Amino acid sequence: MKFNNRDDIIQLTPLWQGERFDDGRPRVPDDILRRMERITNEEAWAVLERHGYRYQFEGNLRMVHPNKVLVGRAVTAVMVPKRPDLHDYLLEYGQKEEGRKGFFNVWVIDTLVEDDVIVVDMFDKVVEGTFSGGNLSTTIATRTKRGQVIYGGIRDLQQILEIENLQTYYRGIDPTPIRDVTLIGMNVPCRIGGAICMPGDVVLGTPAGVTFIPPHLAEEICISAEKTRLRDMFGFVRIREGKYSSSDIDVAEWAPEIEEDFRRWRENNTPDDLKHLVWDEQPSV
Repeated sequence: MKFNNRDDIIQLTPLWQGERFDDGRPRVPDDILRRMERITNEEAWAVLERHGYRYQFEGNLRMVHPNKVLVGRAVTAVMVPKRPDLHDYLLEYGQKEEGRKGFFNVWVIDTLVEDDVIVVDMFDKVVEGTFSGGNLSTTIATRTKRGQVIYGGIRDLQQILEIENLQTYYRGIDPTPIRDVTLIGMNVPCRIGGAICMPGDVVLGTPAGVTFIPPHLAEEICISAEKTRLRDMFGFVRIREGKYSSSDIDVAEWAPEIEEDFRRWRENNTPDDLKHLVWDEQPSV
């Protein structure tokens, strides 16, 4: 086996037809990441559900900064409990054959680049399952300017709270160091609670939880959410004006006269950051 194998990553992400990193991970454009920062988990879920992606959200995580949104490209890692023969072989293989330094968690962190989010399946281990503390979290923040999602533990919370450009989702806190775990995959399919994350997924973390968005659906989710946002703006205005009631607006399909009113309204009221939207087809609500 090889850690972070380009051929394997490309094989596992065939629906992505855009740019890729050298390691094969899908590279969703920077503009999509910027637009994704204004999207809610519910807006993303609606599109994912429509395409049959039912296991992309995990809400049973703690977060260090309650009001800070996390968006970035996933770098995944899968840990398992230590089995000596497997552990010793993989540690020696990574260090001698692939030239990796330090322990398994450092191997993954050393691959990170700006706008990455490290996503770690630590099989919900907290005691001696502390993937990162103050030092490694500082490295993650320096490399990514984004953050980390750890289905396991962290330590040094007081230090992590002081780190700029870092959001952290985690399961628990413990003062113990990381022990008795083995890395069996880097940039492979990764389970975070009830959700699955793939290398290159767009990670969307909000106060509600974390959604892992397949890269080939990221732009569609942005467009759908942005159209919904503009429709909401119109609806709020018309309700405040008393022109329509909530029963007129809060429905799956607007009456034709409301749709026509919306078409005229958006000609002069669309904010600059939404003027790229195309309305040739009926927008989803």
